[in-house]
Amino acid sequence: QVQLVESGGGLVQAGGSLRLSCAASGNTFSINVISWYRQAPGKQRELVASINTSSNTNYVDSVKGRFTISRDNAKKTVYLQMNSLKPEDTAVYYCNMRQLGFNYWGQGTQVTVSS
Repeated sequence: QVQLVESGGGLVQAGGSLRLSCAASGNTFSINVISWYRQAPGKQRELVASINTSSNTNYVDSVKGRFTISRDNAKKTVYLQMNSLKPEDTAVYYCNMRQLGFNYWGQGTQVTVSS
C-alpha cells in the first residue's frame, strides 16, 4: 500500500506563488509516475503535470511556463512550484502515483487564487 500526503495549499493573490508537496510512504518502488491533478468546483478533474522516475515531465498547456514539477527520489517527495498564479488556477490539487498498474491518490489540498 502507498500513502500520499499533499501540503502547501492556501490562499494567494493573483500573480503570487505557492509550492505544493506530495510525500509518499509505504510500498513505493523506483519506477513510477507521479502527477498533479486539479478539480475546480463543477468541473472535471484535469491532469496538470506529471513526472516519471527519470524526471521527464509533461504539463497541460494552461500551466506551461508557470508551473514546474520536480521530484526528490531520496525523500520520496514530488513538488509543484506554481508561479504567476491566476484565479482560474483555483481548485483542489491532488497528487497521484501510478505504479505497477495501480493508482494511488492523496487527499487533496485547496489552492485559492484571489483576483
